[in-house]
Formats: sequence, structure tokens, C-alpha cells
Amino acid sequence: MAYVISDDCIACGTCISECPVEAISEGDKYSIDPDTCVDCGTCAGVCPTEAIHPA
Repeated sequence: MAYVISDDCIACGTCISECPVEAISEGDKYSIDPDTCVDCGTCAGVCPTEAIHPA
């Protein structure tokens, strides 16, 4: 089960460098590629707005 980024995302970039498989894409709101995500949760642990959750 991949993680998803909610509308609470402020596009700060904190999660991108933490993802070990580079599954996160930049944008107005960041997104996680569900086919690449390995469900490690590292991104969710560093998100300052708690915008990242299991799908």
C-alpha cells in the first residue's frame, strides 16, 4: 500500500530527499508514484504538515 500526499501539502520539499526510491514528484502539491513507493513511511515521518498518509 503506497503513501499519498493530501491537500495539506505546502510543497516544502522536505520529503523528496528522504525517499529512498525517488517516488515523490514536485508540483504545486507533491505526489507519490504508487508503483514506485515501497511503503517505508520515511516521508510521512518528516512531513511538517502531516500531509502524507498510507493510502
